[in-house]
Amino acid sequence: MALADPASCAKGSEDSNPFPDIIELNVGGQVYITRHPTLVSVPGSLLWEMFTQKNARSLARDSKGRFFVDRDGFLFRYILDYMRDQQLVLPEHFPERGRLQREAEYFMLPELVKLLVPKLSEQNSLGDDPCQSDPEELSPGADTARSLASAAAALPSAVSGSAGAEGRRAGFITIGYRGSYTLGRDSQTDAKFRRVARIMVCGKTSLAKEVFGDTLNESRDPDRPPERYTSRYYLKFTFLEQAFDKLADAGFHMVACNSTGTCAFAHEQTDDRIWTSYTEYVFYRE
Repeated sequence: MALADPASCAKGSEDSNPFPDIIELNVGGQVYITRHPTLVSVPGSLLWEMFTQKNARSLARDSKGRFFVDRDGFLFRYILDYMRDQQLVLPEHFPERGRLQREAEYFMLPELVKLLVPKLSEQNSLGDDPCQSDPEELSPGADTARSLASAAAALPSAVSGSAGAEGRRAGFITIGYRGSYTLGRDSQTDAKFRRVARIMVCGKTSLAKEVFGDTLNESRDPDRPPERYTSRYYLKFTFLEQAFDKLADAGFHMVACNSTGTCAFAHEQTDDRIWTSYTEYVFYRE
């Protein structure tokens, strides 16, 4: 009986698994490197379906050949950690639990969703009803308290809106940007006078998230507790007026501003000069 050729056996093994042992992923612009067994560790998950295919060419890739997944690249770190040992470990003061639950649902990880749901429900209950149940409600004065609460709920919306405004916390938010403009002959400026590359946000984390919401990019300073300060946030848009509108809608008023400018480049053959500037605006809410 002829023995099988070892080379042909090895080739057959490679054909059965078209994926390498070490896999590079590009998830929403964030690069991850992991092993193939990690990605297929949860049968039935989306990653398991993707990386058990016979044809690896059917999966999307980026310009460098890495497998591409169009999801939140920051939150995927927790998805990948869960895939490694099926345990959920989150940092303290983690503010993205709801979004992480959505990612777990997308990647079809029902056990991870179960781990996230109870804590999310607890947070929502605390947020929806700041006055929790108390044993004293069983006292004879409970009915009177309920009547007062009902009367307060029936007040005009203008009154309740005023009370809501008074309940907002005071604080400062500073936004800054680096801009550039070209100054030509006869002091004529071109049409692109102000070029804003990025609008930075400084202040308390909770205030910044309240004002700018989903337009706030937190990738440079993730997991920041709500009561801590940061100077590394920036906005996903580059229109200063849009930032001003959001601050005004949240009850902030500008109290100070400053700007500096320097000539960064002068053209040798013309009189055109390119100037750069850094400007900051300080807003305050009482």
